[in-house]
Amino acid sequence: MTTPSASSPAPAAPLIGGHVLVAGGLATGGLKYAAQIEAEVVQVFVTNPRGWALAEGRPAEDAALRESPLPVFIHTPYLVNVGSPSADVLEKSLTSIRHALRRGVETGALGVVVHTGSAVSRSREEALRQVREHLLPVLEEIPDDGPDLLLEPMAGQANMLCATVQELGPYLEALEFHPRANVCLDTCHAFAAGHDLAAPGGVALMMDALHAIAPGRLKLLHANDSKDPCGSGRDRHENIGAGQIGAAAFGELMRHPASAGVPLCIETPGKVEGHRADILLLKSLRDAALA
Repeated sequence: MTTPSASSPAPAAPLIGGHVLVAGGLATGGLKYAAQIEAEVVQVFVTNPRGWALAEGRPAEDAALRESPLPVFIHTPYLVNVGSPSADVLEKSLTSIRHALRRGVETGALGVVVHTGSAVSRSREEALRQVREHLLPVLEEIPDDGPDLLLEPMAGQANMLCATVQELGPYLEALEFHPRANVCLDTCHAFAAGHDLAAPGGVALMMDALHAIAPGRLKLLHANDSKDPCGSGRDRHENIGAGQIGAAAFGELMRHPASAGVPLCIETPGKVEGHRADILLLKSLRDAALA
């Protein structure tokens, strides 16, 4: 798969937004923050991202978020790891994913992002068998009007089950390419895992590979620059254009047909001013890419 020719239809323009702060309520705080940073799409945590405690929603806030014109995505807590050899971590991970999927129905979210996890101290094959055994039933439980589960490859640290886009193949195969198992691709993670997005043709190489492995499954892009060099294995986000990837790669990403219409969501450092600047830069790159 290559960049379309001059006679090909123009790629659909993606919505551009960010992960929003929700102090005061998912809708009250989240939508206010979205307006401040000029987001067209939002991602939220619906519970503490660094713990196992599960927060219940507030019906009025859920309804306001559900009725908002902005598409919504949910990110599960960072502790989730369905590949873990710990029975306790596995149980809590599955409970957390189910909670996020239920909250996705209540808030009208399009997708729930989950990190693909780590084998920790055992073989990848053993861990993937566990993923198959326990995550397939979760996928089967998603109602027709519920969110997709979006698998997010990691940054390439030791024993990660999925870091490069090529490693999505065995992961999706373990899940029998279930129709509700789709993909969220993080540019910082991909760069850290070895996809050189800063090199000429690097974005196309990665996106061509993704399309070959999981055509039509890319549903969300986490647009983050990287503080560290390609192949570092370190997940340290930087503002767009201020890191090792560089701004031009994000324009190339939006030009690629495999990303047509796929929303971009920043998770970059800073707060309102920095986030607005990142989103406005991405919007200018979108305009130039799709002109």
